[in-house]
Amino acid sequence: MPKFLVIRFSSIGDIVLTGPVLRCIKHTLPDAEIHYLTKKAFLSVVRALGNTDKIYSIEKEVSEVIDDLKKEQYDFIIDLHHNLRTMQVKSALKKNSASFPKLNIEKWLLVNLKINRLPAIHIVDRYFETVKTLGVTNDGNGLEYHIPSEEEININTLPTPLQNGYIGFVVGAKHYTKQLPVHKIISICQKLESPVVLFGGAEDIAKAQEIADSLGEKVHNACGKYSINGSASLIKQAKKIITHDTGLMHIASAFKKDIISVWGNTVPEFGMYPYMPGKNSHIIQVKGLSCRPCSKIGYKACPKKHFKCMEQINEPEIIQYLE
Repeated sequence: MPKFLVIRFSSIGDIVLTGPVLRCIKHTLPDAEIHYLTKKAFLSVVRALGNTDKIYSIEKEVSEVIDDLKKEQYDFIIDLHHNLRTMQVKSALKKNSASFPKLNIEKWLLVNLKINRLPAIHIVDRYFETVKTLGVTNDGNGLEYHIPSEEEININTLPTPLQNGYIGFVVGAKHYTKQLPVHKIISICQKLESPVVLFGGAEDIAKAQEIADSLGEKVHNACGKYSINGSASLIKQAKKIITHDTGLMHIASAFKKDIISVWGNTVPEFGMYPYMPGKNSHIIQVKGLSCRPCSKIGYKACPKKHFKCMEQINEPEIIQYLE
């Protein structure tokens, strides 16, 4: 029975996108034992993917688990993060391994010189490069996410206006330049006929409350009120999702939701766009800006001070697709 170690330390979206690799290994090699190494903060996300036999986690350093990993005697290491920590793991275990191509040079060219040499494939398919020598191929069934029954949220526990259906709006993102300004979010929500649930982390509570205070009972601030799986449950029950380039976008894709994804300083060409979402999904972005993309990740503020990539987002186009 072959034993594999899959490594992806963070973050929510990147981990969710590893799910098809786990499933297809199990399908191709039914006797395989799959272990997963991640950060403790993301244990619940890895569990929700299924298809793992054991999960190891670290707080900060791989030295926390190296001794335990050595005892496992893996046959192959599947490195889906490809950074210094994964190099430390592979060096310590001394087993055959494969790492997914991060394409850092190609990303640098696009960010700094606006020369696009990136392959037109999703990061999921780049992940599959690491397992091709095992005979594992993509089954084309998309993402999956399994919410524990105890973390499912009953829609009837929400305020009355939301119980007949709502649009989910993921207002947060790891970096400011990935997020619509508050006034744009308020304007979009005002134009929608449906009530709206706002999603995000604890860091988004104040911003979301400002939006909710401006719109009254039509908007419910769910930021920071639920676990990641609780938020996933409400995402699953939404009519449609509008979201920035962030982890909940990929969870929404796992549920085949119709997704309106809004892109600021990052671009879909990096390969992180919604993977096989609902058929009525759309990407919204401001094309033709000479400064975009300005980063492969994001900034705390617009480097050019004008923030055109979000300020010029076409609101009527979003409303059209949502309603």
